[in-house]
Amino acid sequence: MRFAVSLLSVLGVASIIGTVLKQNEPYENYIIKFGQFWFGLFEKLGLYDVYHSGWFLLILLFLVISTSLCIYRNTPSMLKEWRTFKEHATEKSLNAFSHQETYSTNASTDELKQKLTQFLTAKGFKFKFRTQEDGSELIAAKAGTHQRWGYIFTHVAMVVILFGGLLDGNLPFKIQEMLGYKRIETLDIPESQVPPESRLSIFNPSFRANMTLPEGVSDNVAFVRVRDGYLVQELPFRVALKDFRIEHYATGQPKSFESDLVIIDPDLKEPITKTISVNHPLTYKGIAIYQSDFQDGGTTLNFKVWNLFAPNAETQLLTGAIFQNGVLGEGDEALKVEFNDFRKFNIINMSPDGKGKPQNVGPNITYKLRDNRGQAIEYVNYMQPMQIDGKHYFLSGMRETVQDEFRYLRIPVDNDFGMEGFMNFRATMLNAAKYPEIAQRIARNSIDVKKDPAVKKQFEESVVQLLTVFAKSGYTGVAQVIEKSVPEKEREAVARTYIKMVSVAAFEAYNMSLEANNKPLLPSNGDTESLLRDSLNAFSDIFFFGTPYYLQLEQFEHKEASGLQLTKSPGQKWVYLGSVLLVLGIFSMMYIRERRIWLSLRPGKQQVHFAMASNRKNLDFEKEFNLYREQLRSLIG
Repeated sequence: MRFAVSLLSVLGVASIIGTVLKQNEPYENYIIKFGQFWFGLFEKLGLYDVYHSGWFLLILLFLVISTSLCIYRNTPSMLKEWRTFKEHATEKSLNAFSHQETYSTNASTDELKQKLTQFLTAKGFKFKFRTQEDGSELIAAKAGTHQRWGYIFTHVAMVVILFGGLLDGNLPFKIQEMLGYKRIETLDIPESQVPPESRLSIFNPSFRANMTLPEGVSDNVAFVRVRDGYLVQELPFRVALKDFRIEHYATGQPKSFESDLVIIDPDLKEPITKTISVNHPLTYKGIAIYQSDFQDGGTTLNFKVWNLFAPNAETQLLTGAIFQNGVLGEGDEALKVEFNDFRKFNIINMSPDGKGKPQNVGPNITYKLRDNRGQAIEYVNYMQPMQIDGKHYFLSGMRETVQDEFRYLRIPVDNDFGMEGFMNFRATMLNAAKYPEIAQRIARNSIDVKKDPAVKKQFEESVVQLLTVFAKSGYTGVAQVIEKSVPEKEREAVARTYIKMVSVAAFEAYNMSLEANNKPLLPSNGDTESLLRDSLNAFSDIFFFGTPYYLQLEQFEHKEASGLQLTKSPGQKWVYLGSVLLVLGIFSMMYIRERRIWLSLRPGKQQVHFAMASNRKNLDFEKEFNLYREQLRSLIG
């Protein structure tokens, strides 16, 4: 019994872990969350799929067999105790009872029998007569013996529940995997190329699989995530998504979503059409189809591609779709563009203290740029400018590994709330042919410089040289030049001078780019200083962006997909049945008290011997015995 309780405690703790820790997530998510050491430890313990782990199923199997043997061994004696009145109790055994009383009486035996049987009937006792060897009459009565069924129900309930757990486990797959007939597929390959040993037939007794269906598409397979790979679960019918609908709150948060599904099966005279939503599944052939989530279904995308290091503002067009690939560049410098995800709504709290109201900042696109060596950098670009500290920026985040946080490039908007102003400014700052003109403009506006031709020439050469350094690596390059050529005591003053010169040059460069595009020039005020500062910071950050290409999302045609979860759970009904039996058993054991009364009538001695026993001698039993003792004294007297 101690061992069984210990095993049940282990199952209870494991169930808590399986509830708290999200199960069957991609291993990358667990590595990010726990780190490499704890990830490896938890993987060995099988905590990422507790209910299908080998040790969990082994405990279930052991408890089913052990408890079944216990029921087989003890049920006959339990039923015998339930049926018997224990009318063979002797006078000696009754005298050994702790709760007994002897009464003297002058009544006849028949009169006593009548009175006592009426008393027992009124108290809800069933009774049986037996004549003893010495001629005395024994009335054996019982009540609450159904309490013994509580033990049987409780143990049977445990077997039924554990058996249901075994049915919903992947024990058949575990055995086939152990024998080498099945293996987990770990390669990201098309479903049609998955080999037979990584596929589960339609006769698989239980599974929990996922299916993603874009609108207008049907499929007859689902994917079961197992450890670091997956299995393909074949279905005995085809599921088609006719329409997917989603409602949003005013903030853009999803309010509700539902799918119009069509079940296509040769066994049907006509297809079944039904709308499912969260917690309202469709069940067909024992397979429940739940609405679990929604994803992108292959949204088509149109981009304007900027070359961040080109000394011009020319762009190229790029089209693609989610889950498809594109190409940028040529030859060894070519990059493969992997379009991974598109989100039409993004709810972000943009307040500085994080206490503000979340708001929808518009669509974003997540993609990867992969070189010919297979190295990839992940990017996330927002389509619309976002307001930060009272100013608007186009944001583009980048990270080299999934463990890293996104680092964002902030591109300030121009007067038209576009990024063309920055891109034209960037092109001017990268165009070395523009540097002499920028230097001349600065010199013309400087009273001290323009008086002396020699000083003016030297100043212009310094500006050109500074712009050349800045154009190669931004503020980092300027800092390196200062560290190499300026004494340490003078570096701070020189740095302030260089930054001021770069800011003045940026003002002229920005206005030159505006002139070239017939745009109004920047006024000399605080807003312009802020714009130039942000533009110079963005220009300096592009050297850490990891790619020369910036993908600006221009248009999209949104296509949604419904995320479905398909479950076949034959053990569910068994668990429900076991739960009912468990409730009945526990209530029977807790609230039904078995009580037995023996009344021995001794005509020769003119006595009645009263004895009482219960399976639980608690305060209620003491009260009941004292009450019956006094009532019998009054009745017999």
